[in-house]
Amino acid sequence: MAADPGPNPGHVPVMLAEVLHALAPRDGATYLDGTFGGGGYARAILQAAGCTLYATDRDPDAIARGAALVAAFAPRLRLVEGRFGEMVELMAERGVAQLDGVVLDLGVSSFQLDQAERGFSFRFDGPLDMRMEKAGPSAADLVNRLPEAEIATILWELGEERHSRRIARAIVAARRESAIETTGRLRSVIHSVMPRDPSGIDSATRSFQALRLKVNDELGEVERGLAAAASLLAPGGRLVVVAFHSLEDRIVKRFMQAAAGRAPGTSRHDPSALLGGHRQAGFRLVTNNAQRPGEAELSVNPRARSARLRALEKLETA
Repeated sequence: MAADPGPNPGHVPVMLAEVLHALAPRDGATYLDGTFGGGGYARAILQAAGCTLYATDRDPDAIARGAALVAAFAPRLRLVEGRFGEMVELMAERGVAQLDGVVLDLGVSSFQLDQAERGFSFRFDGPLDMRMEKAGPSAADLVNRLPEAEIATILWELGEERHSRRIARAIVAARRESAIETTGRLRSVIHSVMPRDPSGIDSATRSFQALRLKVNDELGEVERGLAAAASLLAPGGRLVVVAFHSLEDRIVKRFMQAAAGRAPGTSRHDPSALLGGHRQAGFRLVTNNAQRPGEAELSVNPRARSARLRALEKLETA
C-alpha cells in the first residue's frame, strides 16, 4: 500500500466525527461515498475500519485528484466517475448488489468554490459556468437565453429570493447591452437593484445558489440519490446525509421520515415503493432531529455553519 498522501490542503470535511459515528464503519463491510469531493470522508472511513469503499463524483476534477488516495488505500478504495443518483447502475456494473452504508455530502465542494475558472462563487471574477460535470448548459446560458419570467421562477423557487422579479428584470436589461459572461458582471447587475442585506450576507448569494442548483439539477439528484441509496442498503446498513441548503435538507427530512413510517411520502421518489408499496416502516431514524456542527468546528470552519446531518438505518427485518 502506498503512503497516505494526507488531507488535501484547504479541504475540511464537515461534521466528520458525527458522520463516522452515524455510519459506524466496520471491518469487512462495503460502503459508498457518493460525493467524493476532496476525499475527506473517504480517507476517514478507510482509516476507521478494514472495509471496502466505492466513491463516486460527477466532477472529473475530483476523480483526478483522488488518484493518490486510491494508490494509498489500494485495493480498498475504488473511484467511479458518475452521479450518485445513478449509484444502483454504477454499483451493478461493478457486481455490487448491496451496501452496508452510504454517505452523501450535498452541495458544492470547497475545491469548486475556490476555483475561479469553475464559476461557482462570486468571490472571484471568472467565467459564469457552475457545471459540476463540465458539460451541458452553463449558468451563462441560463441568464442569457431564458425568458425573464423563467429566470424569476428559478431565483424564487431555488434561491428563495424575495426580489426575484426585480433581479430577473435587471438581468434581461443588462444582457440586451451585452451578454453576461462572468461572475463579476452578474454580481454587479444584482447589486445594482438590490438593497444591502442587514445580515451582512451578500445580496447576490441566493441568486447564485439558485442558478447552481438549476444548472446541476441538484434537488432532482438528491431525490434520486436517496431512493437509490435506500434500495441498496443491506439490513443494518445506514444512509448518512449532510445537507447545507434548506431545500435539500427538507427533501432529506421528508424522505427519511417517510421511510421510517413517521410521515407520508411527499417526493415523487416515495420510499414506500422500495417496500413493495406498503407503508410499514422498513427503516429507523438514527437521528430523530438534524444534528448541527459544534462551536469548536464552526470556529475553524465557518463554511460548516449551515450543515445539517441526518441518518437512516435499514431494519434487519425489512
